Amino acid sequence: MSGHSKWATTKHKKAVIDAKRGKMFAKLIKNIEVAARTGGGDPSGNPTLYDAIQKAKKSSVPNDNIDRAVKRGSGLEAGGADWQTIMYEGYGPNGVAILIECLTDNRNRAATEVRTRLTRNNGTFADAGSVSYLFNRKGVVIVPKGSLSEDDVMLAVLDAGAEEINDLGEAFEVVSEPTDLVAVRTALQSAGIDYDSAESSLVPTMNVPLDEEAARKVLKLVDVLEDCDDVQNIYSNADISDEVLAAIDE
Repeated sequence: MSGHSKWATTKHKKAVIDAKRGKMFAKLIKNIEVAARTGGGDPSGNPTLYDAIQKAKKSSVPNDNIDRAVKRGSGLEAGGADWQTIMYEGYGPNGVAILIECLTDNRNRAATEVRTRLTRNNGTFADAGSVSYLFNRKGVVIVPKGSLSEDDVMLAVLDAGAEEINDLGEAFEVVSEPTDLVAVRTALQSAGIDYDSAESSLVPTMNVPLDEEAARKVLKLVDVLEDCDDVQNIYSNADISDEVLAAIDE
């Protein structure tokens, strides 16, 4: 049942730092707007919107900003952009596979930005389909550890369709089929277990282990890409060990 997803650990630690920088706010708001436009503005009937709102609240996005994003997305308030989701594929240092998910209102700008940032930071742009086959779409719920054991989480989610639980150090990652995501999240809520986020994600089927030098280059590339306003999510099959991560953090 248990595995260890190194990239998820790294992403989780980075997300905590990025949230403190306020980097995440715009991306979380965009997620809400798109979810409301796609499935309607009522969170009780739109699980994607519900999860997007919960994630924004956990990251301390003000309620006013959340409410306005829902209204813009559902057409109750003017100003909503015509966001399009585009997935770009590339390779980073050491042949690490990278998927770059953009939410943009300008495809040409997004493509140019992503290509430029990739090529200037030891990366290469790849043809559609050449990287994405290395990833599977999964439902992912991040549960902060607190006083919870892995068994506590497993007992809560096992019958709801959870496939594996990964130890991310400060949190557990519960992985399921995307269609079981709502059931897993609901099972955690029913068990009184708090969670940080629940969303559809791309999980690598094989990982590429990195030494310290390569890890620094990959993380720098990810940082540069994440600084782009159009970039919403980055998925990678980088395997960065705790030791290498600790050395980089020093």
